[in-house]
Parts: sequence; structure tokens; C-alpha cells
Amino acid sequence: MAFIADFHVHSRYSRATSQDMGSEALARWAELKGISLIGTGDFTHPLYFNELQAKLEADRNGLYKLKNATIQNKTPAVYFMLTAEVSNIFSYRGKLRKIHTLILAPSFDTVSRINTILHRRGNLSADGRPIFGFPAKDIVKMVLDVSDNCLLIPAHAWTPWFSIFGSNSGFDSIEECFQEETGNIYAIETGLSSDPAMNWRLSALDRITLLSNSDAHSPSKIGREANIFDCKIEYDEIIDTIKNKDSTHLLYTIEFFPEEGKYHFDGHRGCNILFSPKDTKKNNGICPVCKKPLTIGVMNRVEELADRKEGFIPDGAIPFKSIIPLEEIISEAIGVGVGTMAVSSEYEKMIKRGGSEFSILLSLPEDNLHNIAHPKVAEGIIRMRNGKVSIIPGYDGIYGKIKIFEDEKTETTESTSKTESQQENQMSLF
Repeated sequence: MAFIADFHVHSRYSRATSQDMGSEALARWAELKGISLIGTGDFTHPLYFNELQAKLEADRNGLYKLKNATIQNKTPAVYFMLTAEVSNIFSYRGKLRKIHTLILAPSFDTVSRINTILHRRGNLSADGRPIFGFPAKDIVKMVLDVSDNCLLIPAHAWTPWFSIFGSNSGFDSIEECFQEETGNIYAIETGLSSDPAMNWRLSALDRITLLSNSDAHSPSKIGREANIFDCKIEYDEIIDTIKNKDSTHLLYTIEFFPEEGKYHFDGHRGCNILFSPKDTKKNNGICPVCKKPLTIGVMNRVEELADRKEGFIPDGAIPFKSIIPLEEIISEAIGVGVGTMAVSSEYEKMIKRGGSEFSILLSLPEDNLHNIAHPKVAEGIIRMRNGKVSIIPGYDGIYGKIKIFEDEKTETTESTSKTESQQENQMSLF
């Protein structure tokens, strides 16, 4: 049976993360979302690792469940996989590199041994995402020397900072970054500002499995990107599916509309400059306001490294579906903020009537949608499914603005402060 997995989240021990981020909250929100497998995040942090050991127990091969969890149909509603993200900041060929890597591990014993080794190389207590001064390739060797059943995945691969292909601190290829360890890199995480179609433009990634995860820093954000598997909910089965890029068992990924990601286009937020790659080229990569280099976003970086035209689909490509979180759809439909009681109340009502968030967004028949939702919310979900959205792309740390109910004319009218070329580059999908 198909299930949804989100491997990349953080705990409250990571910087800029909600204090609610813990295993109980993750499980509760995973049930609301319809996620069957969630990463623990941050297993390198000593306090959080102790907490995980106290609250989780082994259930299936390499997966865990909450102790004393409510059992439905003899299986827990939510499984956990032991995961963490680490940061490697190092100099290579005269340039400072900053790479984040996601680690998946099969057992507490394995994690304990990994943590023992990493403790010798950095301060694991300082942050849920620890920082190390050695090359990213070394983290691969260290972890796999503990257990070759672990999996390491370059995280949010295209963001300008802290990623393998980042314009400011990354590399031009997996081989350049991981060198002799390249053969042990089977997957990358596309990140919120890119989707599989953008990655398909690089033939060098044809062997790589493209995964999508939320990188959530608060419980309600889990699942904003995720993966749909159809295999046994067991660690080995999932890892083998990823390593083999098995499209019979990894059915598709769930994506942000990449334009909504906060590093999709180029620009300077302090100067209110939003540029497409074409605009950036015209301005020689320089901000016309402050005369400093622009923050180069994901779309520009993909254009730089791509060896295929837009729209190319390689053989064996695993498909994807783009979504908007249900709370955001409700918020726009009823005209109030995401964090308001009105949105929360409507969200809870819809979950009770329609099952999980993902079943509502992805598969509930249209007639059923109209039975459980405010008419405009139902219409918004249908428009989202059909890709009928209008977006001003995100840039330089600012999330893109996505609209369902405003047409291109209205959106352009609201954007008169932007340049003509910026208006031309709004992503209207009507």
C-alpha cells in the first residue's frame, strides 16, 4: 500500500525552530497530514538523542514508533526513521564551501556510534544541525564506516547557501564535491525552490533519485514536500528503493510550486529588487540600487549548469505533483491570515470530514470536496490540482507569493512597482 514519507525535519534544538518540535507533535501532525513515515531530525544532538531513546521503540526493520502509541488496525499510525542534518563548512580550491547533508540511519546503536565519532570533530550540543570544518566527502566516509546501511543525501541541493549546487558556496557537480565518495551518493533533495523538472535538465543527475522533504522547523510545516512510496514500510526496503531509483516503489514526489520557494529567482530583498535570470544577465549580476552583487537564485543556477532545454524528461524519471498547503488555500479563500482561528477551525473541520490533508489535496473526488469544504476552498483545491495559480517568484530569502483566485491582470496591477520584465516573468499558469 502506498504511503507518504518526509525524511527531513528539525527538532527544537535547532536554531530558528519551534519549541513544539518533538516526537509527539511530529506524530500528531503527521496523522493530520496523512504522513506514515517521518524523520526524527537532529539525532546528533545529545539531549534530543536521549529524548528519542526514551520516547521511541523499535517496531519494524529499522523504523520506530512512539511508546504506548495508540494502535490502529494493529499498526501504529506513524513510523519514525532516525535522521539528522549536518553542516560542513570548509575551504576548497580557494573558495569557502558550505554543504548540508541529510543522514538516514537504521538503529539507535548505529546513531550512537556515529555520534561518538562526530563528537570528536565538533560540538554536537551547540545546535541540532552541527557544524564541522572538514570536507563534505569525509562525512560520507565517517558515517558509512559505521554502517554501510546508512544513506547520505545532499540537502536542499540548489539553495544559494549551504548546498551542493548553491551559487554562493557550492560545487558544479556531485563529483567535485564528494570526489572518491561520489559512488555513495544515490539521491539529492531538490529543495523548496526547485522541482524535478528543473533537475531533469542536467544529464549528470540521471542516475540520481530526486527526493523532496519539508525541512520543517515547525510541526505544521511537515509534508510541504514529501515522497510517495509503494513498498514495505521497512528501512531496508525504503533505502533499496532510493538507491535503485525504483519507480515501481517510489511513485512520485510532492512539491512546492518552486516559484514559491524563497530562493527561486535572483535579487536583493533590502533593495526590493526581484530579477529573472534574463534580468540578472542584463544587469551583469549587479543590483541597480546598491551596486552590490545580487543573490543568485535557483533558476539562474540551473540555467548555468543545465545541458538540456526546459521541458526535457529523461527515461526513468519519477513524476511529481505540485501542491499548496491546505491552510494556505483556506487562508486565501476566506481572506484571513494562515495563523488565525478561522483558518484553524476550517482546517480541523475539513480533516474530520475528509480524512488527512493529503487525501483532501490529492485524491478526494470533487463532489466530496464540495461536501466537506467552503465552496471557495473546494474551488481553490481544484484549481491547484489543475495548476491554475499565479505566482510572483521568491528571491533572496523571501517566499514567493502564490495566488489562486487572482488572475494575471489583477496580479500585474498589484505589482506596478516592479520592472516590466519582472511582470513578464510572473508564473501565470491559467
